Amino acid sequence: MDITLTSLETEHSQLLSNKIATQIALEGGWIGFSRFMEMALYEPGMGYYSAGAHKLGAGGDFTTAPELSPLFGAAICSTLLPVLEGLKAQGLPTQILEFGAGTGKLAQSILMRLDTLGFSLDRYDIIEISPDLAERQKELLTASLSNLKSTTQCNWLKALPENYKGIILANEVIDAIPCDVIIFQDDFWYWYGVAYENQKFIWKAGNPVEQDLLPESLLGGNFSKGYVTELHAPANAWMHQVAQHLHTGLFLTFDYGFTENEYYHPQRLQGTLMAHHRHHAIQDPFYLPGLCDITTHVEWSQIARCVLAENADDVYLSNQAGYLLNAGIGDIALEIGNPENPKIFLPISNALQKLLSEAEMGELFKVFAFSKNIGHFLPGHSLEDLPGLGSRNRL
Repeated sequence: MDITLTSLETEHSQLLSNKIATQIALEGGWIGFSRFMEMALYEPGMGYYSAGAHKLGAGGDFTTAPELSPLFGAAICSTLLPVLEGLKAQGLPTQILEFGAGTGKLAQSILMRLDTLGFSLDRYDIIEISPDLAERQKELLTASLSNLKSTTQCNWLKALPENYKGIILANEVIDAIPCDVIIFQDDFWYWYGVAYENQKFIWKAGNPVEQDLLPESLLGGNFSKGYVTELHAPANAWMHQVAQHLHTGLFLTFDYGFTENEYYHPQRLQGTLMAHHRHHAIQDPFYLPGLCDITTHVEWSQIARCVLAENADDVYLSNQAGYLLNAGIGDIALEIGNPENPKIFLPISNALQKLLSEAEMGELFKVFAFSKNIGHFLPGHSLEDLPGLGSRNRL
């Protein structure tokens, strides 16, 4: 793969590499992979998400569903609207909080769709750790809000409020939470971390993994020597926190991943860890620290257990294609575009194909939802009665 870097990019990556190497030396020559991933992505002023870089869209490193089409956000509104109307009927504020809002395209499409449907949202808040993305969001949404009939407030928060009553969204957020890597050798699981030798980062096994940290699927499976996979303690802790803070409302997230039995399948020999740079998928997570995104697939079974432990009323998991079709994305496409006009409808059709196709995003990407204290105003009193959540629940 031929990737040409500018001198500033090369210098930036080298400076961060030097800082990570120093950290490895300070910790005795080895760090867990989650520490490496945390520094590569979030080191202040240097990490991939903490320094200025064009991350999303055609000129960035990857494209998300909201970047492909506003239909994605419009379809999500089919799920959100009954919940928002229920909150309003209870005299509660109608508010949405989005984690990691990217360029702001999802927020924009949701705000525009709700406005078209005649619903006046009180607040749309965003928690964004990337300074440059926050600026792009503010620029886009400031212009968009001025064109709406409603007077929605848009704010950027530092943390999720306690006892939050409303809707929480997260599109491709959990996959970027640092994970740990483990390796199976000598009939036991070991931490698989990072060392620095001969001016480069290398994988190196560490201490044995404590048995109580291993999912049940890894305790009794038939795994070959050298089998590598991930553990997700930080992502699970994040989900516990979100579920603790949500008092009344709905959580909805989209991300790629598998349930436990598929995630830890004996044939998935190298785990799911991946880097991305300029729309190239890269197997080596040590490639160009600070310039590459690093992601891992989500293990949804444990995510569900985390929120149920925090008294979630209901949990739901399905694939993105089933969700979007059930949410009426086809009807919305016909509503906003004329099929008899190829110039207008061809881009809509192409976006639908990417969002729904099993070979694109339709199967790999999942929708996960949980609710708290809203059963009394849901249609049918069940999470699965909401538009979009009517496909087979995979949990």
